[in-house]
Amino acid sequence: MGIKTVDYLIVGGGIIGVNMALHLKRRSPDCSICIVDKEAELGLHGSGRNSGVLHAGFYYTANSLKARFTRDGNAVMKDYIRERKLPLNECGKLVVAKDESEVPTLDELHKRGQVNGVELHKITEKEAKEIEPRVLTCQHALWSPNTATANPVPVLEAFRQDAADLGIEFKFSEPFIKCDGNRVWTRSLEFDAGYVINAAGLYADRVAHPFGFGRNYAILPFKGLYLKSNEPINSFKTNIYPVPNLNNPFLGVHVTVTADGRHKIGPTAIPAFWREQYKGLDNFKIGELFETMGLGSQLMLKADFDFRRLAREELRKYHRAHLVRLSQSLATGLQLRTLKHWGPSGIRAQLLNLEKKSLEMDFVFEGDSKSFHVLNSVSPGWTCSIPFTEYMVDELEKMR
Repeated sequence: MGIKTVDYLIVGGGIIGVNMALHLKRRSPDCSICIVDKEAELGLHGSGRNSGVLHAGFYYTANSLKARFTRDGNAVMKDYIRERKLPLNECGKLVVAKDESEVPTLDELHKRGQVNGVELHKITEKEAKEIEPRVLTCQHALWSPNTATANPVPVLEAFRQDAADLGIEFKFSEPFIKCDGNRVWTRSLEFDAGYVINAAGLYADRVAHPFGFGRNYAILPFKGLYLKSNEPINSFKTNIYPVPNLNNPFLGVHVTVTADGRHKIGPTAIPAFWREQYKGLDNFKIGELFETMGLGSQLMLKADFDFRRLAREELRKYHRAHLVRLSQSLATGLQLRTLKHWGPSGIRAQLLNLEKKSLEMDFVFEGDSKSFHVLNSVSPGWTCSIPFTEYMVDELEKMR
């Protein structure tokens, strides 16, 4: 096996890895870039299994990276999708309050939207019903006209084609095995890399540790499931979300209108037992089972939030009837008889701070003059991917 020399080796061919490669190549057209991915094709994990929602950017505190990049990411991603003539549903989003106790949080979201420069309107219950006749809310709702939905799989494929057109090389079925400095081994290849970028998603911590990064972190996987509706297309005009608990990174059960005009309810945020526990015993790894159970046990005892309550509530969502009941506080006409089938599951690669025993709410990365590691690129990472990766390329160029 010969040694392959490259200027940049990127581990992970998801939306983050491919966009970092594009920014690097456009800045330095003569540089050589190779993306290695452990799968035979792209989009089999987070970048192809997310909800497809392009968020507007009003959930996040002004000092966060998420707030910095969601608004701009929403705009540039929609432009990209339109240019490529890919499916895009510019349906907007309503955020609703279940009762009076949730109105103050609705107001807080409105303030965040204003601070973040996001178009967001506080409207009456009557105005909300004019947008979506089936919606249920107490007193007020928030209307986000810029929220949209797309199909992430063809979008990722379009980025992959852009990268290939620029001469960026892809090597599939090549999982990261080990490294010695910037000498990197995959399943059948050996690389001498000028710089290594880790965008490995669910395994970002595992790739980072041999380079000396991410020691205080571990990935804790959460499974997301949606129930698909068999109601006619365009039965809902817009996405409907509840007021979220701002102390955890999950947005609660909501109604999502898909790129093709259908709708689904969910997701769950169920703690997974191993990192790629999509269905049954697929991808089972006993070491990951013990690891995630151990981390979960620590959170039960020492977390800075009520993880026990969160896990209990989320596990109940495995029951279809319970998930449907939760959705019925958002809109009329959501019934068990029309919400019969589970869609494909996704796994959220949620970063856990081992020292604080807390879930990281914002993007996290570390690096130096030899390597760069994207440790936490959870939702809305897909929305933010273009400006966020450009920012990370700026940061790694400062480190080099």
